[in-house]
Amino acid sequence: MTDAPRHFGPETQGAIYLRGLGGAKPDIPTNFTGLEAAAQRAMSPEAWAYTAGGAGLETTMAANRAAFSRHAIAPRMLAGAGRRDLGCEIFGVKAAAPIFTSPVGVLEMMHKDADLAVARAMARLNLPLIISSQASFPMEEIAKAGGEGPRFYQLYWGKSDAIAESFVKRAEAIGCTAIVLTLDTTMLGWRPRDLDLGFLPFLDGKGIAQYTSDPAFRALLPAPPEENPMAAAVQFTQVFSDPALDWGRIAKIRSWTKLPVILKGILRADDAAKAVSEGYDGVMVSNHGGRQVDGAQGALDALPGVVAAVNGRVPVLFDSGVRCGADIFKALALGAAAVGVGRPFVYGLALAGQAGVEAVMEYLLAELDFTMGLAGCTSIGEIGGGVLA
Repeated sequence: MTDAPRHFGPETQGAIYLRGLGGAKPDIPTNFTGLEAAAQRAMSPEAWAYTAGGAGLETTMAANRAAFSRHAIAPRMLAGAGRRDLGCEIFGVKAAAPIFTSPVGVLEMMHKDADLAVARAMARLNLPLIISSQASFPMEEIAKAGGEGPRFYQLYWGKSDAIAESFVKRAEAIGCTAIVLTLDTTMLGWRPRDLDLGFLPFLDGKGIAQYTSDPAFRALLPAPPEENPMAAAVQFTQVFSDPALDWGRIAKIRSWTKLPVILKGILRADDAAKAVSEGYDGVMVSNHGGRQVDGAQGALDALPGVVAAVNGRVPVLFDSGVRCGADIFKALALGAAAVGVGRPFVYGLALAGQAGVEAVMEYLLAELDFTMGLAGCTSIGEIGGGVLA
């Protein structure tokens, strides 16, 4: 006999109200506006700029939110949605819901436990995390913290193919079930909030733990990074990005691993179609949360065209601009197989470490559950374009 699906909404909401009988209020705000404000108060100016900021005038960040506002949910009445199942399977992972944490680097600026706290929280909730190439701990330590929890690995492919190959093989060895290759950061975008502070965390030795723990990177150094951390940071800046990266070069990844490879940063239908024709296993619609190209289209606006171009041949993942459970519902309705969360979980981390990440993700699960039930959907598979106005 299989376990009955959890009803995350009533469980989470009921627990909050029961604690309220004793005078307790949630430690982590339940809405994004309050969460963001609380996180800003808790974070250093540098951490806040790195997390909250975007490229240029931040019009792409605004476009992400505007795209969500253009799609309205049309609830279906009397649909018998008393039992709801949020469970899904994606790239070999049976997860509690089609929600994952998108890769965010330099989490040590937000909390000392950084990626370890995120891994523990996501494992406890049985939701996938994507381990970042710019993590604050080596991927092996993150995997150990996450135990049997589901995990993917996000790859930045810079000037060194040897480092990229080493990262991929390490990710396979720690139990990652897919490689997420980020395409939109072959150069860092123009980010005024960081520039005005004159602060790049990588030059301070933050967010480069995957590199300093990697044999291919260490082989480039005149001395171990433990002895000369500045030399390691400078070397990182020399190999991190490569605007010359192209389709032919990334094809090498097929000789490195049998894991599914997902291309992240796709906004154009022709790029999505090429990804499928080149044999990749999935695409991820994303504009990097508005942090790379100012003036780009909102990611949700790009999603339907990519879904149509892929035409069911591979899963389409999505992130950028997600702030609440209703946003996740809308992305699923427009064809996403799973939806990534960025800034919200980082703000939870900044406020309370693992507990903060768990709280934020539980709120998202709860609101998605409520939205499904109130819109007349009993399973993730029932969420489609028909539930949007």
